[in-house]
Amino acid sequence: MKNFNLLVMGFLLLLTISAFAQQTEKNRLSKIEPDSLTIAYSKTTNIVFPFAIKSVDRGSQDILVQKAKGLENILQIKAAQKRFFQTNLTVVTADGKLYSFVLNYGENSPQLNLTVNKNKPEGQEIYFSSRTGNEEDVQEYSKLAFYDKKKIRGEKERNYGIDFQLSGIFIHDEVMYYRIKVRNNSKINYDIDQLRFFIRDTKKVKRTASQEIEITPIYILNNVVKIDGEAENTFVFALTKFTIPEKKYLSIQLMEKNGGRHVELHVKNKKLAKVTVLHKL
Repeated sequence: MKNFNLLVMGFLLLLTISAFAQQTEKNRLSKIEPDSLTIAYSKTTNIVFPFAIKSVDRGSQDILVQKAKGLENILQIKAAQKRFFQTNLTVVTADGKLYSFVLNYGENSPQLNLTVNKNKPEGQEIYFSSRTGNEEDVQEYSKLAFYDKKKIRGEKERNYGIDFQLSGIFIHDEVMYYRIKVRNNSKINYDIDQLRFFIRDTKKVKRTASQEIEITPIYILNNVVKIDGEAENTFVFALTKFTIPEKKYLSIQLMEKNGGRHVELHVKNKKLAKVTVLHKL
């Protein structure tokens, strides 16, 4: 009887080990099935995720992606090339979830607005970009950056009588401050349409003007809309802290309203090594 009990216990132990091994193997090899998505060249597809987007990876440069301006959980997608080969898109959100999409081209019947409902939190559908730190402190540190005497060299572009210069990069806690000087050497007033920041790929493809992730300032010091002829203005842009990934650069664009005097600066990650730390107020 004793031997029989030992035999039964041994058999049950083997069953347990086998079941555990099968479950472990199943967990190790579990797949995330991709969703199929059709996008177009002339239309934008919007995907609303349940949490803020932390990472986006395109399988091909034939695809353009960006976060919706000022929002953290809406991704906008369109084709950079007509009739591109099937590719994929991977998105990771703030809750640690990974989403995978197989992208196909379809100009006539793209999927335009989608909501990902997995683990969707109650009562919140859109995540606005957060403002880092106290707003009053950000304004005061912007003034410190404006008056600081430390400068960086080499980041200057001159076109159409417009000098466009990044004269300083500063940081305090989680906010970076970009000091930008614009000098209008012409006699014609310069009406500012846009002054914007983008992270872009170093390698250019068609329609690169749309292939970027925009970084939206949380505060702008001396935010004028016009620079008179033979005059200048120095801005300070407060941006949530970031670094520039390898094979990418920061594009700073200045565009004229109802005109063609557009200028652009390219800043690589090594320039951020020269950042100046602002002392605590």
